[in-house]
Amino acid sequence: MESAKEKLSGTTLLGLFAMALAVFVVANDFTALSVALPAIEKVFNSDVTTVQWVITGYALVFGVLIVSGGRLADMFGRRLIFFIGAAIFAGFSVVGGLATDIMMLLIARGMMGIGGALMWPAILGMTYGLLPASRAAIGGSLIMGAAGIGNAVGPLLGGVLTDTIGWRWIFFLNLPVALLASLVTWRVVARVGPTASNERIDYAGVCALSIGLFALLLSLDMGTDLGWSSPTILGLFALAAVALIAFAFIERGAGNNALVPREVLSNGAFIAACLATLLMSAIFFAALLYLPQYMTKTLGYSAIKAGAGLLPVMGTFALTSFTAGILYERLGAKTVVSIGAASLAAGMYLLSGIHTHTDYTELVPGMVVLGVGIGLFYSSITTVAITAVDAARASLAGAIMYMCQIAGGAIGLGLNTALVVTAPSLAEGIHTAFLMDAALAIGGLLVSLLFVGNKGESK
Repeated sequence: MESAKEKLSGTTLLGLFAMALAVFVVANDFTALSVALPAIEKVFNSDVTTVQWVITGYALVFGVLIVSGGRLADMFGRRLIFFIGAAIFAGFSVVGGLATDIMMLLIARGMMGIGGALMWPAILGMTYGLLPASRAAIGGSLIMGAAGIGNAVGPLLGGVLTDTIGWRWIFFLNLPVALLASLVTWRVVARVGPTASNERIDYAGVCALSIGLFALLLSLDMGTDLGWSSPTILGLFALAAVALIAFAFIERGAGNNALVPREVLSNGAFIAACLATLLMSAIFFAALLYLPQYMTKTLGYSAIKAGAGLLPVMGTFALTSFTAGILYERLGAKTVVSIGAASLAAGMYLLSGIHTHTDYTELVPGMVVLGVGIGLFYSSITTVAITAVDAARASLAGAIMYMCQIAGGAIGLGLNTALVVTAPSLAEGIHTAFLMDAALAIGGLLVSLLFVGNKGESK
């Protein structure tokens, strides 16, 4: 079988390097700031509920708009949309680094989310476009592996910068990396015309989904301050419900222009992968936010030490991502995805044992198990989702999957924050939140066992 695989040319390898570098800068940006939040909170005299929007706001904008980014890439060409997205991402990274108050920083982060939402689906499309059909499996491994490395390096890099020259340089460093990725892409990735020029953006669907998710997350964020039965919170919940129901009706009548086309929506294997991802996505964000918070506020760690403290989970995630493809080929989708889901549940359950006097060494086993779960689950579930649909919809499928991951993670993080800030202490809040995350992971495991990778589900 190996002899049948085509050898990759030097140009292709250079192009894949550019794609990996672009994935690295976007993925790194999700995690590098997690250890800098206490410093940002202090500089702007803010609180954790507000500062968490540095991560949540970026993630939510990214998750909501990424499918539209995939549509734009198909309509106007992936290379062009990648360049536009990289320019927005890098430009507003500089603005974020120069922020004079928390609102300016949050706005910059939202704009960076728009840039990332344009870049990511374009990267997916260009990556698979660079590879011959016999080597297509490399695409998923490369993207998730590079994302894993970016996520793993992020907390350590963020900690080093925060403790030395300042957290603002986390933003400034995005500029040269994005420029390098764009330059290599311009030199080696061929210009390819639009592949779906007759399709239009589903503006109504985008707006309905955006309003629904923002209303839901805002209600979760403000509920602890205003009270869950307050008119404002109940109104936000009602708005979220109406908007999301409207989104479902809009999609039904949008035909081929729907944000989620009917041919994709009716694909059982794809929907199962999305549902499993949605249930799992609170876990990664919760760990990235609250483990560093515990290390800095309870254990007294510096930002750099807290960043290094995440290496058991982030390093394991990166290493496992690169081996997941081999396991996937040998054991099959259901087995690998289910092992990943079970590891996610087990990891969060182990970490939920946290209490006020928990030592760092007691966190390590849970972080390692969690890292294995993240690496196995996300690499494999992405492959399941993309290969479940027609090849012409591969970039869209990847974008929708990432929307589920990011939007689900943002909503899950809001739930985690609501539990943490209402608890008597940080440790008790994390304990309760992580137990909830473990329960959600068990739900994802059940979906994986029952519906993911079943034989007979066609494209």
